[in-house]
Amino acid sequence: MAKENGVEDLEKSCLENQIVLPLLGNSANNHKKLLEKRAKSFTSRSSCSMPSGEICSKEGDAEVAKEVKDRGSVWAQLFLGFSEVVFGTKLCLLLLSIPFTFIAVHLELGRGYIFVSSLLAIAPLAERLGYVTEQLAFYTGPTMGGLLNATFGNATEMIISIFALRQNLIRVVQLSLLGSILSNMLLVLGCAFFCGGLCHRNEDQRFNQTAALVSSSLLLMAVMGLLFPAVLHATHTELHNFTSEISLSRFISVVMLVAYACYLFFQLKSHRQLYEEEPADGEEDEDEEESVLGYWNAIFWLGVITIVISVLSEFLVDAIEGTAETWNIPVAFISVVILPLVGNAAEHGSAIVFAMKDKLDISLGVAIGSSTQISMFVIPFCVVVGWAMGKDMDLDFEIFETATLFITVLVVAFLVQDGRANYFKGLMLILCYFIVGASFFGHMDLPDIPGVNSAKHFYSDALRLFSHELHHSATPST
Repeated sequence: MAKENGVEDLEKSCLENQIVLPLLGNSANNHKKLLEKRAKSFTSRSSCSMPSGEICSKEGDAEVAKEVKDRGSVWAQLFLGFSEVVFGTKLCLLLLSIPFTFIAVHLELGRGYIFVSSLLAIAPLAERLGYVTEQLAFYTGPTMGGLLNATFGNATEMIISIFALRQNLIRVVQLSLLGSILSNMLLVLGCAFFCGGLCHRNEDQRFNQTAALVSSSLLLMAVMGLLFPAVLHATHTELHNFTSEISLSRFISVVMLVAYACYLFFQLKSHRQLYEEEPADGEEDEDEEESVLGYWNAIFWLGVITIVISVLSEFLVDAIEGTAETWNIPVAFISVVILPLVGNAAEHGSAIVFAMKDKLDISLGVAIGSSTQISMFVIPFCVVVGWAMGKDMDLDFEIFETATLFITVLVVAFLVQDGRANYFKGLMLILCYFIVGASFFGHMDLPDIPGVNSAKHFYSDALRLFSHELHHSATPST
C-alpha cells in the first residue's frame, strides 16, 4: 500500500512540475516500473520534509526526466533542441549577427560590414556544430564517435575552403588553413599553458607526453608534405612547368590522407589506451556527461547548422578581397590572423578553461589535435576537392609560409617533449604568435593576374620568358 501511495505521490509531483509521463501503449508498464523504482527514494526524501516541487528535479529522478525526453513528442524534441542549441552557449548573443548579415547583403551595406557580421555569426555556429557532433557521438560506438569528431571537428574551415575554391581563391584557402594551424599551436596552446600555469604555480602541470609526441610527428610529416612542392617550385627544377608541381601535390595529399586514416586507427582502436585520461580520485563517474539531444534531433540540428554555416561562408568569402581594400590591410593578414582568431574563438576559450582546471590533455587535444587534423586531413582534402573541381589547388604554400610553419612545429615539438607545462612556456608561445602576426601584416602577396593561376606562376612564366629572350638574343642570326 505504501509503495502504491509513493507511486501516486510521485506521479502527482511530476504533474505539478509539468513533466508529462506518456503512459500509452507498451510504454505504460515501463513507466510504471520506473515509478515504482523511484517510489522508495521518494518516500525517504519526503520524510525529510522536502518540498514536493523539488522532487522531480533531484538526481534520483533524473532517469524519469530522461525517459520523458526519449519518449516525448516531435515538437517537444524540437523545442528542446532549439533551447539547447541556441541558448546553450554564452556566445548566443552573436547569433543576432545572422539576420544582420542577410540584411547587409540585401542592402549592399559594404564588404566590411558583411565580412564582420558573417565572421561573428560563424563563431558561435562553429562551437554549436562541435556540441551537436558530440551529442550525436553518444549514440554511436567509441570508434564511430571518434570518426564523427574527426570529420566535423574542423567542418567550418572545410566549408569556407570549399567556397573559396569555387571562386578560385586558392591563396585564401592556403593562408586561412595555415592561419588555423599557427593560431592553434602558438596562441591557443600558449594561452592554455599560461593561464593553467598561473592557476597552478606551485608545480608544473603534466599532460600525456606520448600523445603530444605522436601529434608532433604528424605535424612534421605535414611540413615535409608542404616543403617539397615549395622547394621544387622555388628552385625551378620541376620536370614540366607547373604540371609536375600539381601532380606531386596531389600524390602527397593522397599519402597524407592515408597516413591520417592510419593515425585514426592508431588513436581509436589499436592504441586507444594511450589517449584515455585516467580519472582523478573521486571523479570516476561523477563527471560523466549524458546526452541532452536525441539521435534524430542531433542529426536535424547538425544539418541545419551546416547549411547556415555554408550560406554565411559564401558571404564571408565574397567579402574578403573587398574588405582588404576597404581596410587597407593585406589579404594574407586577414586570412592568417583574423579569420582563425574570430572563427575559432569558442574553441580557444574552452582550451583555456580546461587548462585552468588542470585538464591539459583536453587542451592539447583542442590545440595540437586540431592542428594535426587541419594539416593532415583538411589541407590534403582541399587539394583532392580542388582536383575534382578542376582547380589547381596545390601544396606549394610559398617559402615564407612554409618556413613559418616549419619553425612553429619545431618550437612546439621542443616544448611538449617533456610532458610538462608552465606559464613561462605559454608566454613564449604567445610572444612567438605576435611575431608571426606582425610578419604577415608586412607580408604582401602579389595580386592575382588575369590569365595566370596565381602570382607564383607569374614569377615562373616571367623567368622562363626572360631566359628564352636572352637565349634568342645571344644566338647569332644567319
